[in-house]
Amino acid sequence: LGDVYKRQSLNEKQIFYHLEMRNRMLEVCLLGTGGMMPLPYRWLTSLMVRYNGKSILIDCGEGTQIAMKEKGWSPKPIDVICFTHFHADHISGLPGMLLTMGNAERTEPLTVIGPKGLTRTVNALRVIAPELPFDIRCIEFEENEQTLCFDGLRIEAFRVNHNVVCYGYSLSIDRAGKFQLDKAEALGIERRYWNKLQKGETLELDGKIYTPDMVMGEARKGLKVTYCTDTRPTEGIVKHAAGSDLFICEGMYGEPEKKDKAKEHKHMTFLEAADMAKRAQVKKMWLTHYSPSLVHPEEFMGGVRKIFPDSFAAKDGWTQDLAFEEE
Repeated sequence: LGDVYKRQSLNEKQIFYHLEMRNRMLEVCLLGTGGMMPLPYRWLTSLMVRYNGKSILIDCGEGTQIAMKEKGWSPKPIDVICFTHFHADHISGLPGMLLTMGNAERTEPLTVIGPKGLTRTVNALRVIAPELPFDIRCIEFEENEQTLCFDGLRIEAFRVNHNVVCYGYSLSIDRAGKFQLDKAEALGIERRYWNKLQKGETLELDGKIYTPDMVMGEARKGLKVTYCTDTRPTEGIVKHAAGSDLFICEGMYGEPEKKDKAKEHKHMTFLEAADMAKRAQVKKMWLTHYSPSLVHPEEFMGGVRKIFPDSFAAKDGWTQDLAFEEE
């Protein structure tokens, strides 16, 4: 954008700069933090992520639309909805969300992804939302681990351990290495072809093959958010959360003495989540999906932070803007 800036007014420069920074940023909003049922002071757990003009929603329980309204974000531009599993507190808000999208005159197709049985479940819920001005494309997971890519955003789904089939998600933005100007010039590649190599294309010029690795430096650190609820601790979660900038994890029970109850119902305690965050070496952990009986989660954070200091009892509407590290 440097050459463009030279031809723009100061105000336009600021606009270009803002757009550039938005393309280098992952906006994360935990719309709600509750489990089982919405409460007057706590909406059900749902995550919305925005990147480069794309919006992804994970789970859509009752009240998700209200939580989104309170945040000031619109459901119309949602491109993908991911479901962890099909319990009501994670999916019962879908019919209303679809109707709101339709009433907003959305016509672009919507992609919905989740465990096997997703198509049947979505069609059943659509009995009360039958007429929509857009198509719905369902992608069902066939494996315990599956990766999908949407316009530069990589979604990794991984099976967790709940009393029904349930998945966690890691959302990642990979970052290519820097373009090596001296290497491109030494190879005699004309400037007009540089952009294609930067985008990962292979070129054939005058009988010679040029690949991106010939002019690009080593890959740089990207961005990663991992989200999992309704599960016992698993090694798979630790593996997929490894190195995450933000780890959003179920903390159904803050009280250590409720560990047996957590085991019985295939949920997790704060301390168990903290242990996984520590082993995964994440940067920061937000706890979510609290039991309705857990009124003041912060009261139990002392022991959690002894295990993993960068732990937080998240609240509805918490937002984090993740940006690439400056060099």
